[in-house]
Amino acid sequence: MQRRSRRMIEGLEKAPHRSLFKAMGYTDEELAKPIIGVVNAGNELIPGHIHLDRITEAVKAGVRMAGGTPMEFRVIGMCDGTAMHHEGMKYSLMSREVIADSIEVMAMGQPFDGLVLVTNCDKIIPGMLMAAMRLNIPSIIVSGGPMLAGMWEGKKVDLISVFEGVGAVKAGKMTETQLAELENAACPGCGSCAGMFTANSMNCLSETIGLALPGNGTIPAVSAARIRLAKKAGMQIMRLVEKDIKPRDIATLEAFENAIAVDMALGCSTNTVLHLMAIAHEAGVPLSLKTFDEMSRRVPHICSLRPGGPHFLEDLDRAGGIPAVMKEISKKDLLHLNVLTVTEKTVGENIALAKNKDKTVIRPIDDPYEPEGGLAILYGNLAPEGAVIKQSAVSAQMRAFTGRARVFDSEEEATQAILEGKIKAGDVVVIRYEGPKGGPGMREMLTPTSAIVGMGLDKEVALITDGRFSGGTRGAAIGHVSPEAAAGGPIALIQEGDLIEINLPEKRLELKVSEEELQQRRAAWKPLPPKIKAGYALRYAKMVSSASEGAILKL
Repeated sequence: MQRRSRRMIEGLEKAPHRSLFKAMGYTDEELAKPIIGVVNAGNELIPGHIHLDRITEAVKAGVRMAGGTPMEFRVIGMCDGTAMHHEGMKYSLMSREVIADSIEVMAMGQPFDGLVLVTNCDKIIPGMLMAAMRLNIPSIIVSGGPMLAGMWEGKKVDLISVFEGVGAVKAGKMTETQLAELENAACPGCGSCAGMFTANSMNCLSETIGLALPGNGTIPAVSAARIRLAKKAGMQIMRLVEKDIKPRDIATLEAFENAIAVDMALGCSTNTVLHLMAIAHEAGVPLSLKTFDEMSRRVPHICSLRPGGPHFLEDLDRAGGIPAVMKEISKKDLLHLNVLTVTEKTVGENIALAKNKDKTVIRPIDDPYEPEGGLAILYGNLAPEGAVIKQSAVSAQMRAFTGRARVFDSEEEATQAILEGKIKAGDVVVIRYEGPKGGPGMREMLTPTSAIVGMGLDKEVALITDGRFSGGTRGAAIGHVSPEAAAGGPIALIQEGDLIEINLPEKRLELKVSEEELQQRRAAWKPLPPKIKAGYALRYAKMVSSASEGAILKL
């Protein structure tokens, strides 16, 4: 099979093309080798990406060692933490599609023989994986690794500790001086934030699907092992090119089911539901909320990681990482072991020698934290198409809860009410018109949920939204309520004081209002005008699908 890169390199008529490459210093010897596109998401805006130039150089070294010629290009990336709680967060999920599209453009304009995707944080990882599926040329993803936990007043802390500290100051439980000290200690250096938040969730699941090397999800950013892994990824892409092993050969339905199984065992971010469905869509693999619901009921929760538990990614790495988690759940036949991976081996072969080195971090399959998975899918008259909750981060007394609706049409309004002490025990905070279309962009709600926790209300107050949550959210926080308010979903019909029932054991989310009353409200309902009236956000709002379909763009 002729290599793709020959289309722009070989033959008499490609002399002008070769001349342009030589203008950049490439030699005939380099141009004769397989050409590997190395996609670098490094920038000076994201702690998880500040060191990606070094990771990228290691990848390129690996490519050269294995006989290839690396050619680097960049993609955008934004930090959800610094975009939180202002208009910038509307563009976070939107950026996933821009990243996928831009990689497609580059790899079609310059036909590489293979791709190495260097990434680390929230939307960049799924955007890169979507591009890999769409292009379907030999590809491997390598992350920059997780941040170490910080230390403050003798305990481990992370970014979420700071978010929750804001609410603690408002509640008089912490001084502003203490918060400043925490602020300086919580994020000690480079890497994706230290808990099982969205970035680390997706890095772990990239490994689980089989599109990253073992260790990709958990080796700390500052470890030399992270550099060695990047070099190995650069070397391994050459093997994938040689054997023409492509992403869709690996990312089958069985591979996605493996990823969802590990997702449930770890208690990953609710955002994984959106992203796995979007990646599967690009791969042509049928995946729906039904699959997540089925796996949630079958796979026990065996790791209690931040924000729901005490452990950090560095702890999971020391305990054996994702291979050890997969080995543990495979004991109950919860994995497809014959699925191919980028190692050229099967999942079963990859985890054959894995060991659980710390059973306090990775619980034995027969002694789980909970018999069901970390995520749950809820249905009911308030969410006919489904809603998502990280049930592993919900306290026992909130697993079955009925409360009074406090209704807000934006995140800012709700956050102000929470911080001003207007939300009381027994309330259900409803934040609507923040979905994919209504936001637009389906903002994360880490600020209001952290404020609820910081003020000590997480065992007495719930929050539901057609928006989404950071992987750092904990408490009775239900997101992705579908259909969203902007599409006329039932969440748009809630009125102040309505009773809302949340029942995690029965997987139900109900608005305790008669159908006759809801019909009257529906007849009188009018959508809010678009919140953004120009540019990419407006185009996105017109094209984006429901969260229940992964918030993908449709023509």
